[in-house]
Amino acid sequence: MFRGKKYQNGAKQIDKSALYDAAEAFDLICKTAPAKFDETVELHVKLGVDSRHADQQVRGAIVLPNGTGKEVRVLVFAKGDKAEAAKAAGADYVGEMDMVEKIQKENWFDFDVVIASPDMMGVVGRLGKLLGPKGLMPSPKAGTVTPDVARAVQESKAGKIEYRLDKTNIIHCPIGKVSFGPQKLEENYKALMGAIIKAKPAAAKGQYIRSCVTASTMGPGIKLNTAKLQ
Repeated sequence: MFRGKKYQNGAKQIDKSALYDAAEAFDLICKTAPAKFDETVELHVKLGVDSRHADQQVRGAIVLPNGTGKEVRVLVFAKGDKAEAAKAAGADYVGEMDMVEKIQKENWFDFDVVIASPDMMGVVGRLGKLLGPKGLMPSPKAGTVTPDVARAVQESKAGKIEYRLDKTNIIHCPIGKVSFGPQKLEENYKALMGAIIKAKPAAAKGQYIRSCVTASTMGPGIKLNTAKLQ
């Protein structure tokens, strides 16, 4: 794969065999991000669990202390007072069957988070095959199926992220933007890692956090030393 000169110059500053402490890692992330746009910083955490087993699933949600730096578009399925509360809380789209039909007929996906009140899940369930593969299906575990839709909207807007295992037992999450600077990125990193560690399944055996890598959108990966966290 061809890598630009800026990427190569940044990669030279990183020891690929080293495990970096968080402060040093995020300082390097900010120094080596090569793009002209404000790159997203992501965390990739490989866990010592087997996602094929129900008792070893790791999933949840957390509001990052410094947000994600991303404008989040929220769709809410609710009616009556709850719909009005969602609108007042800043939801971008609020509806019922009209929204289901818009997604089904127009292939409309101009939103990042879907929230639903419990009484609307019979309606939202019809969208399972469309929302599921995109990771947008509301769930109680992620706090996106809730009677308090207004609070869920506020949390999503404030930088709430959902973390979950993929098929290779890795969690991929954004933790901010390069413009945040090292300190805010480190605070978000510690908050997310704390949540992942707290969510450790009782059935997990051996080393729980196998590896942890951070990288900006266009920058090289940096391995993190998580020994102090576990």
